This record gives sequence, C-alpha cells and structure tokens, in this order.
Amino acid sequence: MGGFDAARPLLILGHHDADGLSATALLARALRSAGRAVECRILGRGENPWSPDMAAELAGREMGGLILADLGTRAGLPHPGTPTIVLDHHVPTGRPEGALLLSGHGLEPVPTTSLLAWWCAGAVADAEDLLWLAAIGLIGDMAEKSGFAELDAARRRWGITALRNATALVNAPRRASAGDATPALALLMKADGPKDVLSGAHPETALLLAAREEVQQALAEGRRAAPRIQGEVALIALHSPCQIHPLVAQQWRSRLKDKIVIAANTGYRPGWVHFAARSDRNHDLIAFFRDHRPEGADPEQYGNGHAAASGGALRPEAWNRFLSGLGFGREARGMA
Repeated sequence: MGGFDAARPLLILGHHDADGLSATALLARALRSAGRAVECRILGRGENPWSPDMAAELAGREMGGLILADLGTRAGLPHPGTPTIVLDHHVPTGRPEGALLLSGHGLEPVPTTSLLAWWCAGAVADAEDLLWLAAIGLIGDMAEKSGFAELDAARRRWGITALRNATALVNAPRRASAGDATPALALLMKADGPKDVLSGAHPETALLLAAREEVQQALAEGRRAAPRIQGEVALIALHSPCQIHPLVAQQWRSRLKDKIVIAANTGYRPGWVHFAARSDRNHDLIAFFRDHRPEGADPEQYGNGHAAASGGALRPEAWNRFLSGLGFGREARGMA
C-alpha cells in the first residue's frame, strides 16, 4: 500500500462470483474507513483484466493503485506502471512481475480470495464487523467444510442459514441472463450483515430475488439434460442464457464420482461455448485441459481455476476439435 498514490483513487477489479464480490466489497469498505478513495469495477461475462479492451479502459482512468481480486494469477500486468496488488487463490499460470502477489494457492486448506482480503483488511482498519463478507466468499467457493476458524466465528455471530441464503442471493445476478452483478456489489457495500442482505430494506434485494428466480427456472430445465459418456468424461449439453453450467456440473459430479463432468452451454454468450468441469480429487482438471488443449484455445479463457473445478470458453470450431480429441462422435460435436 505504501507504493500507492494516495492523491488518486485506488481501483479494485473484482470477479463477479460471491467470492470476488465479497472480496471487493470487503477491501473497499476497509480502505474507505481508513481514509482511502476507492473505486470498484466488477468484471462481467467474457471480460478479463488482461484483454485489449480492459487495457484501453484502464488507460483512461486516473489511478493511484490497482488491486485484482479473484481474477486469476498470470504473467502480465493489466496496466504496467501502476502499482498493483494481486489477491487470488487459483492455480497460477504465471507470476506477475512488478506486482505484489498474495496467493492462497499451495496452502492447505486453500483460503478464498475473500478470506485473504479479510486478513489484509485487518492491517488497515478494524475489520471484525466485515467477517461475514469473508464467510460469504468461503461458502460461495465451496470451502464451508475446509475447517477455517473464521467461518466458525462468522457462523456463531450471524448464523449459518443467513450466511448461506445471502451467498445464494449474491451469486444469482451473475448467473442470470443479464449477467450484471453490480446490484450484488452495491448491496454488499451497504449491508451490515447477511440478514440485512436478505431483509428487503435495500432496493437491490428485489433485483437479486428476480435474478434468482430466473436462474432457478433455467436450472430446473438444465437438470433434465442427460449426460453422454465417453471414457472418463461425462458431457452434458445445455443451451441457456443463464450461467447454469457450473451448477449442473457440480450436481452431476456427486452422481458420477469416477468421471470428469463437463457441462457445456451454447446459449450463454453468442459465438462461444462456455463450459464448466468438476471432478473428484482423483482427477487434476488443470492437467486434463492442458493435455487436451485444442488449437484455437485462448489461454486466458481455457482450463484455468482449480484441480477439481475448472472450465472456460471456446469458439465452436475449437470446441468441436476438443470433443473430437476426447473421442466424442459427430452427434455430440454438433451441439455447437
């Protein structure tokens, strides 16, 4: 933080899932209470910090420093020359030279980005009342059973039911067809706890409830899709504007314990096949996608994440090459 220019606002770029949103809100609230000017930007569908479009956007901003929250760890910097901190817990694809990297990867258990953010926030402000935000990130990234003492403390103070329900609500807008998670961030920036998130006292709650209803309807339809099996891979074909593919993959993982489950969605973003993969600990998805990388795969959008939870996006031609390499026939390849 000492390298940041306090005369100019600090920009936080955050992922749009519950972990990224809660990490962004937690950092912003702590830094503002410490007297820092902070702006937030949530990256949405198809965006990443290292793209030319984001580089152009950042070039037009006056920033005293940049924080990346839950967006991956890669070799480049989104805006070279700007003091940068990277908070992340995913498997890195490179090390950002010139940035301060705070990564949970390699620790056991692996802390979520929101928990890393809470640990950091305590260095600049009293963050005890913000612990519920870290808990939302832990629950959202399926770390509820990882044994973190911080989650136990949050459960005692705010209640596990309220925390779980708030997490589900915060995750809803990025999964809805509009893909706009800014109301979720706005709610996390003002709420004083998970029950306040759920109370309806803030207008954003109604927007999140509508998004959740849309996602639940899409998920009910997606659950009816049957998997195709080829070797160690189970493929589930979906076509929905909602981001239901991670949820479908997660649900099938518990039923197909010996398979790599891939849920592929051709309706999520025009011109792309978005896919989510889940497996048990006997499979390393990062290695699997590396070994089966098709020609045309963008490393920024393919096979990143965690050993048991990965995915990405491919153009239809590359997707069909990927399926062909796995041994799927023409019927499966025709989904794109």
